[in-house]
Amino acid sequence: MNRKEARTKAEKLVSQMTIEEKASQLRYDAPAIERLGIPAYNWWNEALHGVARAGQATVFPQAIGLGATFDTDLIGEIAEVIATEGRAKYNALSQRGDRDIYKGLTFWSPNVNIFRDPRWGRGHETYGEDPYLTSRLGVSFVRHLQGDGETMKAAACAKHFAVHSGPEALRHEFNAEATAKDMEETYFPAFEALVEEAGVESVMGAYNRVNGEPACANHYLQKKLRGDWGFEGHFVSDCWAIRDFHENHLVTKNATESAAMALNTGCDLNCGNTYLYVLKAYQEGLVSEETITEAAVRLFTTRYLLGLFDGSEYDAISYLEVESPEHLALAEKAAAESFVLLKNDGILPLKKESLKTVGLIGPNMDSRAALAGNYHGTASRYVTLQEGIQDYLGEDVRVLTSVGCPLFKEKAENLSAGPDRLAEACAVADMSDVVILCVGLDETLEGEEGDTGNSDASGDKADLLLPKVQRDLMEMVAASGKPAILCLMAGSDIDMSYAAEHFDAVLVLWYPGGEGGRAAAKVLFGEVSPSGKLPVTFYNSLEELPEFTDYSMQGRTYRYMTQKAQYPFGYGLTYGKVEVTKAELEAEAVSQGQVSVTAELTNSGVFDTQEVVQVYVKNLDSPLAVPNPQLMAFARVSVKAGETVKVTLPISAGAFTVVDEDGSRREEGSTFEIFVGCSQPDERSAELTGARPVKLVYEK
Repeated sequence: MNRKEARTKAEKLVSQMTIEEKASQLRYDAPAIERLGIPAYNWWNEALHGVARAGQATVFPQAIGLGATFDTDLIGEIAEVIATEGRAKYNALSQRGDRDIYKGLTFWSPNVNIFRDPRWGRGHETYGEDPYLTSRLGVSFVRHLQGDGETMKAAACAKHFAVHSGPEALRHEFNAEATAKDMEETYFPAFEALVEEAGVESVMGAYNRVNGEPACANHYLQKKLRGDWGFEGHFVSDCWAIRDFHENHLVTKNATESAAMALNTGCDLNCGNTYLYVLKAYQEGLVSEETITEAAVRLFTTRYLLGLFDGSEYDAISYLEVESPEHLALAEKAAAESFVLLKNDGILPLKKESLKTVGLIGPNMDSRAALAGNYHGTASRYVTLQEGIQDYLGEDVRVLTSVGCPLFKEKAENLSAGPDRLAEACAVADMSDVVILCVGLDETLEGEEGDTGNSDASGDKADLLLPKVQRDLMEMVAASGKPAILCLMAGSDIDMSYAAEHFDAVLVLWYPGGEGGRAAAKVLFGEVSPSGKLPVTFYNSLEELPEFTDYSMQGRTYRYMTQKAQYPFGYGLTYGKVEVTKAELEAEAVSQGQVSVTAELTNSGVFDTQEVVQVYVKNLDSPLAVPNPQLMAFARVSVKAGETVKVTLPISAGAFTVVDEDGSRREEGSTFEIFVGCSQPDERSAELTGARPVKLVYEK
């Protein structure tokens, strides 16, 4: 069913409703209208990295880990699984009368905000700091979640529109001020791509104001969305964001005015309860029946597109699809692709046959919470790092374990005198041939305001440091003198300077999902090579960054920073030794007004691996250009030891445009440097990898 047909049916159905019934359907928990045969429907569902908050489901790596895969095909496969499991659960539960929250087919995912500041607690819900990477992964997610069937398999939602990335503590009252240039260059591209390329069915507004107007009632944002980009789906508020209009932003006097302001500016659906005042706003002449009708029509258009009234080809999907063996295997594959190897002095991969005793230490070694991230479902089995390694080694190698310290508290047992697991960890280290230390955070220390135990910072990080008890544990393991590998389970930039100096290897696992421990064991012992790349910059300190509340991009992310990174965006080692040995522009593509590069990759190492080819473009002519080379193409490629493979990558047309101060994008400049390699073309990446991308010059 196409949108025109669905809208026609929606218009006919809504025309039979009273004004009261229409208004009732603009809430996230829309009640049944029995006389018209309309069942209740709860619009609120989550699927950031698997069907969330609705019981059993495959738990994939958190979104930031998916960003680290640089793998659009993989993201598409995951989205298809999410839609399948979502349908399976919807079919089974709705047949039994359960139409509660988190049980519908309208998933409020993906989060395509830009992770512009490492302090932001919700940054791990995103695909990272780069608008091009975010848009490519987001488009793949939306296309495959929504499917290409006669009806929509599930409805995706691009959130949070727009200019939204903390601070969490201020989000209900904060005014994010961003220039038109920064918005067009950085904050808008992913949303625009999801609308224009992927046909995303829904867009969610943010809590904050954007240049003075609330994001959920912002004329400029709506003009961009429905005017410039041609968005035809429905717009939903973030949860209780409309209440902020009168309680925190103080742009209206009461809930009635807030409901009218949001509805009149194009917000069709209210996550919250402020739209209980829509009828009062209508009675006071603040909103017209036509406006209420249009919002209802948009919402019922989505329900018709999903086949919720006329039936769907997906109605037969069985509950047996939930956590199927194939889906769990995909979760393991995704975890393995997401891991980023920051340092390896040769200790990895470990050789099982040369070990008698392995020491596993750290608060995240056996933590289920550190597997799951936030906005997660419930796995029927969680394979922690400790369990994954124990299962992998079996009876052949003795495994000693110690938590070492709690995640952030001083002691594990309240009656203890002080750090009560440190001596045990020291004993484990002393008795081991090699130590694997797993430190980091979980959703209690970084996440959404109100959802974390980190109440003093509302889910944001105050700095880039691990909690002190974990830093003390790191020092103890380093002082043991044993070969040591540090595994980091976190969703953001953490200062790894001490680990880089004192540990033999450093591996970032992110929040790797229910199968994370199984995947990590295979990577640590060389069955699979790590191949992830950092989707965010790891900075040396916060001192080089602007204030958290400053939404200017100057000095932020790899595209605008002026100092060397601790670990750069796009960086990540493998067990192979892959370099781009040759690259050239495709003459035929250039002659047709397109630009493509062909790259040859050679693996001169002894391990088979996957590698991510990255293409960065720098405009040499225009003063309006982004200051540093920016990612404009990438591809994940398998390269066997000793093999040379060839890959062709089309470069986005946006690579050869600039944005002026008014936010207008145009072609400008005639000379461009194009860098083709396995990392950024920055000095720090060259130091870390010992290789530089191939540089090409393109003259328009």
